[in-house]
Amino acid sequence: MTAARPLDLALPADAATEHPWTDPAHHWPTLTEATRHLDAPVGALHLGALRWNAAEMLRRAAGTPIRIATKSVRVRSVVEALLALPGYRGVLAYTLAEALWLAERIPDLDDLVVGYPTAEAAGIFRLATDADLARRITLMVDAPDQLDLVDAVLPPGSREELRVCLELDASWDAPVLGHLGVRRSPIHAPEEAGAFAAYVDARPGFRLVGMMAYEAQVAGVTTRPPGRPVGGAVNRWMQSRSMPELVERRARAVAAVRRHADLEFVNGGGTGSLEATAADPSVTELGAGSGILAGHLFDGYAQFTPAPASAFALDVVRSPSARHATILGGGWVASGPPGADRLPEPVWPEGLRMLPREAAGEVQTPLTGPAAARLRAGDRVWFRHTKSGELAEHLNEFAVIEGDDVVGTVPTYRGEGRAFL
Repeated sequence: MTAARPLDLALPADAATEHPWTDPAHHWPTLTEATRHLDAPVGALHLGALRWNAAEMLRRAAGTPIRIATKSVRVRSVVEALLALPGYRGVLAYTLAEALWLAERIPDLDDLVVGYPTAEAAGIFRLATDADLARRITLMVDAPDQLDLVDAVLPPGSREELRVCLELDASWDAPVLGHLGVRRSPIHAPEEAGAFAAYVDARPGFRLVGMMAYEAQVAGVTTRPPGRPVGGAVNRWMQSRSMPELVERRARAVAAVRRHADLEFVNGGGTGSLEATAADPSVTELGAGSGILAGHLFDGYAQFTPAPASAFALDVVRSPSARHATILGGGWVASGPPGADRLPEPVWPEGLRMLPREAAGEVQTPLTGPAAARLRAGDRVWFRHTKSGELAEHLNEFAVIEGDDVVGTVPTYRGEGRAFL
């Protein structure tokens, strides 16, 4: 198997009429035939679906640039292909080690933001002693002790000035319900953001160039979760009140920070909130990536429907009864609150489901349902992972499908010998 040619994610003119993934009876058997020569586990990227998703993300962003959240991709060739499209600009890495590696492997990538604070001493030393890397990479901060960590590696005057981005807590303190969102930055109020910006400005060796606020309760909470209509209604109510509060508070926070720093960017959002965040006048760019590969979690949004661009196939190896078929492997459970929605979803053959008492096992996963009785050893079952980038942690490579054929393979981070977190 040869490596795929450089991926071209530009949407062809006739793509509006070509959506094979909308016909499961055609799409999944086509993937089975195309990859029959490959041993399981098989990871597949459907090139047409990738192109569709990339274009849909840009449409929803409505002209606001998208910074690629690489945690949600973890395939360097896909990141490079997205960066080649007008509308995608820069990356949001999830560790400093990943940012350093991407900067090395993609020499013309000069805008990398580390999405989370770092305590990687070796990475800090490398960044602080390389003028080119210090120019290209921005660290995330929200507290003085994170700056102390940097100075403990190399103090100001003996290292490069480092670019930093202030993270504002975007969660909502809702009446009665309390904290809604994720526990990230301790900086919530605009006054706190302004005070920390002043602190960074007065501290030698750092330059505040950006600001970020990730509204997880909007971007990462589904509005139409399958089988949970009440939950979806509650989520829509919450988001309709949370977003206006954040827009007003973020604007005041940006103004407070700009009194002390010349901000190059204000980042916000995620795949689930592209429209809402793009409409915020204080935001200059969006951070998103999950909608490219489109794990099945992202089927639960009312405002968009991504194409299933990534999937994996496993082999049936036994039939413990006339009503069951068991596949080898399958325990690729997603991060987040434990629940059924964190399990891989069997999508083909249709009508398969996991057993509640066993679910997805590391070594084997029994399946039941009408289709299970027809499966025999060697048959393929296709799954979609809950998340997007996490699937790459289980595979060395993806087969790239175009039309009815595998046109090559692309390595994951794991396939390139990298595991960052």
